[in-house]
Amino acid sequence: MKLQKALTRYFTLLVLPSALVLGVFLRFAPPQHNPFVPLDLNHKPGLASHFKMTQLERHPAACFNALDATGVLYTPLEDSPRGEACGKYDALTLDRSLTPYSATLSMTCWQTASLYMWERHVARPAATDIFGSPIARIETYGSFSCRNIAGTGRKSEHATANAVDISGFRLEDGRLINVKTHWDNGGKEGEFLKRVHKGACRIFSVTLGPDYNAAHADHFHFDMGNARTCR
Repeated sequence: MKLQKALTRYFTLLVLPSALVLGVFLRFAPPQHNPFVPLDLNHKPGLASHFKMTQLERHPAACFNALDATGVLYTPLEDSPRGEACGKYDALTLDRSLTPYSATLSMTCWQTASLYMWERHVARPAATDIFGSPIARIETYGSFSCRNIAGTGRKSEHATANAVDISGFRLEDGRLINVKTHWDNGGKEGEFLKRVHKGACRIFSVTLGPDYNAAHADHFHFDMGNARTCR
């Protein structure tokens, strides 16, 4: 009887109020904070955005629908044969996004969705705010590449088209913001690079830059793998 009373008291004082608070939160929270609302890539990143992005791998049809709603143009790719060390699955070739890229990108749908969200809500606003000039082109070292993580025997996320490397940004006023040159140089260029790196950490599972190691001295690495790192 004492145990029953204790459990009832616990439920009344802790569980029930918590459930009520959660219910109110889910009822009134903006959609990007609510994990039960379908992902809309046009919404700014919120508390639930990364969780919803990771779920797209399990639901590729929903991923492609989310991309279609943005107006991004792409060409779907056939899946690689299963069992290969490197391959593309639920992937696409990016034909047109908000901003041109310096190289053709072939990526998984969820990596593409994450890149679009970063481009729209982080990189483009940062360029306008800091430089007063939009981004004309994003410089990239590419996406799919059958290779190991540098210095290891483990396959990189690039080997499954689940990563992209960004080396710089060409502005419409002609300026080139380069990761290798400007990361530690201070000024507006350094401020911009720090901002787009920090913003990427909220969207991608893994964000790596020059402070991580020498192999990333000249670019940012973004991927939607199973790890969770911001360096």
